[in-house]
Amino acid sequence: MAYIALVWFDWDPAKDDANHRKHGLGFDEAKELFLSGKPYLEAFDEGHSGTEDRFQAIGEIHRGIIVVVWTERSGDVIRIISARFATKHEIERFRSYLEHHHE
Repeated sequence: MAYIALVWFDWDPAKDDANHRKHGLGFDEAKELFLSGKPYLEAFDEGHSGTEDRFQAIGEIHRGIIVVVWTERSGDVIRIISARFATKHEIERFRSYLEHHHE
């Protein structure tokens, strides 16, 4: 028997529109990172966690490797703050993580 956790997603629609225009990636597509079952690198975003704990996740979706900034709200709600395609350095960091932690 498998346990599947129910996770809900939330975001600001205006922020999603602006993010899609700027980065070519919408939040609905970015949530694939969390739902795919593929491993992703997650880190606490200390520099941007003033009023709430924020996290960065780097991982692969069908169109490439992306970075998602998110926070967790009560009730297992992931609020997506931003999403973009990873830089060359971030891609290397993610691949190194996979090599050392998911052999």
